[in-house]
Amino acid sequence: MAHWLFKSEPASWSWDQQKAAGAAGTAWTGVRNYQARNFMRAMRLGDRGFFYHSNEGLAIVGIVEVCALSHPDPTTEDPRWDCVDLRAVEDVPRPVTLAAVKAEPRLAGMSLVTSFRLSVQPVTDEEWAIVREMGGF
Repeated sequence: MAHWLFKSEPASWSWDQQKAAGAAGTAWTGVRNYQARNFMRAMRLGDRGFFYHSNEGLAIVGIVEVCALSHPDPTTEDPRWDCVDLRAVEDVPRPVTLAAVKAEPRLAGMSLVTSFRLSVQPVTDEEWAIVREMGGF
């Protein structure tokens, strides 16, 4: 199983909205970056990811799971853009802030620190374990 991080501005799509989407989940639409799109194309059913509130909050607040593989993004007619479907799995007991991630030396190479503008990012197994520990799991 691979791990990922998905960024969303809470004013556009919040963790509460993601949870309200229920078990069916929702399409992770609107990604218009080739690298992020390629990451989504590489995802497999059951892959887990961190749900990160960007711009407001700046924290990892939830865990999501890929529940539908890459498919055309329904918010555009441009065939270049895909999305996956995600469902909420659980809250992070103690949200992990960007400041906390940056302060943790073992996470210095994490994409959230080095490629902070990318909306869909890979997370290594080690990073996954460290952030979960920081979040109170």
